[in-house]
Amino acid sequence: MSLEPIEPEAALELFLKDKEAELADASIKGHDYRLRHFVRWCHEQGIENLNTLTGRQLHEYRLWRRDDGDLNKVSEKTQMDSLRSFVRWLEAVDGVEQDLSEKVLSPTITADENSRDVMLDSDHASSVLSHLEKYEYAGPQHVALTLMWHTMMRVGGVHAMDVDDYNADEQYVKVRHRPDTDTPIKNKGDGERLVALSDDICELLDDWITNKRPDVTDDHGREPLLASREGRLQKTTLRMYVYRWTRPCSYGDECPHDRDPDDCEANTRDAASKCPSSVSPHAIRRGSITHSLNSDMPDKVVSDRANVSPKVIEQHYDRRTEQERMEQRRDYLDNL
Repeated sequence: MSLEPIEPEAALELFLKDKEAELADASIKGHDYRLRHFVRWCHEQGIENLNTLTGRQLHEYRLWRRDDGDLNKVSEKTQMDSLRSFVRWLEAVDGVEQDLSEKVLSPTITADENSRDVMLDSDHASSVLSHLEKYEYAGPQHVALTLMWHTMMRVGGVHAMDVDDYNADEQYVKVRHRPDTDTPIKNKGDGERLVALSDDICELLDDWITNKRPDVTDDHGREPLLASREGRLQKTTLRMYVYRWTRPCSYGDECPHDRDPDDCEANTRDAASKCPSSVSPHAIRRGSITHSLNSDMPDKVVSDRANVSPKVIEQHYDRRTEQERMEQRRDYLDNL
């Protein structure tokens, strides 16, 4: 086989372009972020043509990346899995020797190691939402966090909704994949669904839309459900809301870390994520799913509502203890 010379950066650009047709934007960005480190390493090693890449060099990169990024096993596996995908693509375009991708090694991790335990528990969520209901009622932060908790949605789903996606009469919201107008969702068309809402959530949305939502459109002429005077709220803004309001001091609790709020590095709008008690939006989703399971919502209902398979729920989201699972199973004994 005759290989065709290709530079690392040019190869990465072509790889990402090729993957645009099959991967979501977030996945493309993830590959881009992870593989930029490989391109940087190639430059440091003087590798200008990937035709010469060897299995030993791939192993040297793995060790370099582990040390350079101070990676744990899960992060290292993610990095190397992206590299394997990239090298496999290079094989297909005659950029490297065939079967080189089989020499991309990554750590073997257990299901427990591949799961993250951080979640917003129901008591914490109740404190946050009660505070927002009292002091920030029907404001964008109250609406955003309430939707995340009660619908189990990812940030992308909440960000993507328009006013027209809310059906007040039938009490549901639509989740739609609209990449052409900058609101893709995680699972593309497979992630589209209707999510039922309670009376209380509908009342909140009605008050937001009628009294507080700015009368704006986004850059595509759509009316975003969550908006500021500038248009659709950005996903970074939604994440900032979560970090800010999950700090215990933000809703009136004492600091569990013995910090003085006046001196705390997390006591600013842009640094809220530095609070050890603050959580990410995904921790809200994980906590909401676990809360629903603890509340005896059937697994299939949770799966459909959250748009995640039962297997993934069990591995990544369900944080019920063995005791809690046993007690829930006990409730069904009378029906035997």
